[in-house]
Order: sequence, then structure tokens, then C-alpha cells
Amino acid sequence: MAGSCETKHGMADIMNRESYLNQVRGQRDPFDLVVIGGGATGVGVALDGAVRGLSVLLIEQSDFGKGTSSRSTKLIHGGVRYLQQGNVSLVRESLRERARLQANAPHLVHPLPFLVPCESLWQRFMMRVGFVLYDLLAGKSHFPRAYGASPERAKQAASTIQSRRVHWGGVVYHDGQFDDARLLIHMAMTAAEHGACVLNAAKAVDLLHGEDGQVCGVTVEDQLTQARHDVQARCVINATGPFCDELRRNDDATAEPIIAPSQGVHVVLPREFLPDETAIIVPKTSDGRVLFLIPWHGHVVVGTTDTPIEQATLEPTAQQEEIDFLLRTAGDYLTRTPTREDCLSVFVGIRPLVRPPSRGSGTRGDTKSISRDHTILTSKSGMITITGGKWTTVRQMAEDCIDRAVEQTDLKTNGKSTKELRLHAATQTPSDSVYGTDADLIDQLIAVTPELGEPLHRELSIRPADVVWAVRHEMALTVEDVLARRTRAMFLHIEAAKSIAPEVARLMADELGRDQAWQDQQISQFQATAKHFEIVPNLEP
Repeated sequence: MAGSCETKHGMADIMNRESYLNQVRGQRDPFDLVVIGGGATGVGVALDGAVRGLSVLLIEQSDFGKGTSSRSTKLIHGGVRYLQQGNVSLVRESLRERARLQANAPHLVHPLPFLVPCESLWQRFMMRVGFVLYDLLAGKSHFPRAYGASPERAKQAASTIQSRRVHWGGVVYHDGQFDDARLLIHMAMTAAEHGACVLNAAKAVDLLHGEDGQVCGVTVEDQLTQARHDVQARCVINATGPFCDELRRNDDATAEPIIAPSQGVHVVLPREFLPDETAIIVPKTSDGRVLFLIPWHGHVVVGTTDTPIEQATLEPTAQQEEIDFLLRTAGDYLTRTPTREDCLSVFVGIRPLVRPPSRGSGTRGDTKSISRDHTILTSKSGMITITGGKWTTVRQMAEDCIDRAVEQTDLKTNGKSTKELRLHAATQTPSDSVYGTDADLIDQLIAVTPELGEPLHRELSIRPADVVWAVRHEMALTVEDVLARRTRAMFLHIEAAKSIAPEVARLMADELGRDQAWQDQQISQFQATAKHFEIVPNLEP
């Protein structure tokens, strides 16, 4: 069930939505797996299943990575604070997966140095010991080892850190940085290359149960046409992250909630606040968290908060006190205190943290202490739910989930593994382009039509060619898909993204054969979403 076909543009189209819809409409045999949820976990599960030779349908109600998976702190890491909590097994597994991700996607995952400022020589010594253990747990890897930094060397690494913060020097260690949404898109493309059907804008509106009460499929609604189709499956996997309890209750009205949702907020600043190539880590903020100041795509990301919330939403909004907390904490470490007026964007993600059994279903509590380990559950009807975990360990999570599905349904696999599977567009060496080897194909578009290579905005690297590529080959359906996840414009500079939205809509309309009414609707919808990325200036005197 390969998803690749030849397009009118003469290039292999890896992800073809219409082809996948036709497979759904004309289904004769049940899919081995129907995976609900197109975030990192769901796409990871679909990829693992497809690599093992299973027939897979992935459905996502909005767009790949619309939720948490595009709103991370952009780190592939072992988790320094998990080591502080004594969760050595999670750190070891994360560091092992960190190395695999770097090897399998070197165009998107690369080492990044972090400076940990120390308040005393004793703290510097203890931090140094801790990072020696961190590096030992990593085993053989391409990540440089940690070292102690004198005050002068610390200031050289991060020139805009306050001198008083590095009076006793610090420790520099390395972890991985990545572009989360771009990695997710390339994971989806890899799954498609191995035969998976991956559908965005396709919602599971109901679960199908057989006469024996077992889940045997889903009713899928195409969000573009509202057409519905019943899809049969040998196994249904719930990978909807913070929304998994809703689907679990659809399956079993008596299911107790397992998610304790937590909101993580990041603000984005101009690069001048941290012009060097070294990130800064605040070991312990006033709320007990670790906070990062990270160079990313020519900007600085500051985050994250950890605020318990009552209910997850698809487009969460930052609380004003969260923004103030991040700016205040950054100002405690930087030579210049950032203000709301300095902020270029703000983005919010919801963590699907799994409640400890003793907490009960109605307790919100303090989510920063809840484990980031993943959980796999099987309902009485046979639906598998996978939730929790973190970006770094997605590959292992997916492998564990498919192991459960194979054991439970006696599916036959080919014995292959994703451990050494290089992702779509992976380069042989680290690359400056998030497109990897696809960058050459985009350059070919520009060679034929040079105006496609002109930047759409002076503050962003996005070009018309990137928009065209996203529509033709990465299943971008909306202006938001392009500006939020195929490129990162909304995350980096929301006002710049808003200013180019009409031109992006025009380019997409030309590709998709849409009219002016569609463009107007797209711009209106984009502007509504953009409000969640904007920061209201502080009007107080």
C-alpha cells in the first residue's frame, strides 16, 4: 500500500492525500493498525508499524504536530532534572535514543553546548560530578563531554550572561537540539515511504465495536468535505496525547481519567539577547523547574513553565503571569532584561502527563514532579492507549507500543527495527538546512522559477519555494500548516508571519486550484490562530 505516486509536476509525491483517501474509501481488507493522533507518538507508532511490514492508517484531526509536538523546547536530551530526581533508567534510555536520533536525522538533530552557571565552587564541583555521570550514562556518542568553565571561559561562552552569575564559573555540557515539527514531517514521510497511509484533517468521530464488544475500527470524517467512512482494523491505537481520555471514554464510559495536563509556555526573543552559540540553563527557578535560554533559528527561545490546567485545548493560550515569569527569570541572568515589547512570539504546549495511581482522578497538584515515562494501556475492548513520554524517547515508545499490538493481536511482522533507520532526507553529515537532501530539489524549483527564491519577509528565511514544496510534497492544507509547522514563521516572529499570510494564501491557492473566497477564509482563520502567539504589551505605567 505504497503512498508514493507521480504528480503533474513530474516529481515523486511521497505523501498524497487523495491517494490515501481512495484507499480508505475502497478498503477491502482491514488495516493491521489504525493509529489515531498525528503527533510525535502517533507518527512514531505508524512509522514503526510500517517498517515492520504492517498495513497502517494514521489519522489526525488537524495537522501533523498541531499540538504538543511542534511546541517543545526544541531539545533532544537525557533530562538533567530527571537525573536529579534519581530517574537513572529514564535518563539512560533518553541518552541512548538521543544518539540514535542524531545518527538517523543528522540534518535535524545536532549537539548544542549548555552553560550551567554556578553560585559557588561547591556547586560547580557537584555539577561537574553530575555531568560526568550524565556523560557516562550516554556511553559512546558524538556529543562532546562536559567540562568545568572558569568565570572568564563561562563569560566567553555566553557573553550576555550577568558577570555575577558566573563569578564562580560554571559547567558546560552538551545535549541535542532539533526542529520538532520538521522532524515530525520527515518521520511521516518516512512512514509513507514504507507504505503507511498518513492522513491529516481526518478525524476519528467514533469507534467501531464488533458483536463481541471488541474494537474493530473507526469512523473517519474528512474535515475538508465532512464525508464519513467506516474503516476496519485489526488493532486501534489511541495516540492522542493530552486528549486520550476523551477517546478512552468513547470506548468505555467508565474509564477513569489518566491525564494530568500541564501547560508549558515559551517566549521568543531577538538573537541579540543571546548572540553566542551556547545556551544557558537556569538550574532551579523560583517554581522549582529547570529553565532554558536557547539559540534557535536565529532567535532565542526562553522556556518552559509547568502550569497545571483543568483541560487540554487544541490551541492553548499563555497566561500573563507565565510570560512575566519567563521574562523576569531571563532578566535575572541576562545583562539586559527582556520586556513584552521585545517578545517576537509566544507558544504554548500541553504535556500529557500520566497521573500517579494514588493521586485520584480529580487532583491537579504539582505536575513538575510527575514522571515523563510513557504508559501503554489496553482497554477491555482491546484498544491500546499510549501516552506520556517525551520527544526524545518517541522511537522507543513506538517500538514498545507495536510490541504490545503484535502480542495482543498476533500480527505477523518482518522482524525489522527502526533503531538504525535513517529518516527521509537524512544527510550523510550535519546540514544547515532543515530540508536535508530535499533542499537540492527545492533549489531546482528556484532554478526554474527564480522568483520563488526571494524571501517573503526580511525577518524570516521562508521563500515562495518553501510554500510550494510544502503543498506539493508535505501535505500542507492551510496557511497555518505552512507558517506554523512546514516553516516555523509563527513560532519565530508572529507579526512577520501575519504580514506574509496573504501571499502564502495566494501561492497555496495557485497550487491547490482554490479561489479568492478560499484565500479570504484561510487568512481569517490564520489571524484567529495568530492571536494565541501574540503577547499583549504591558499597559501599566
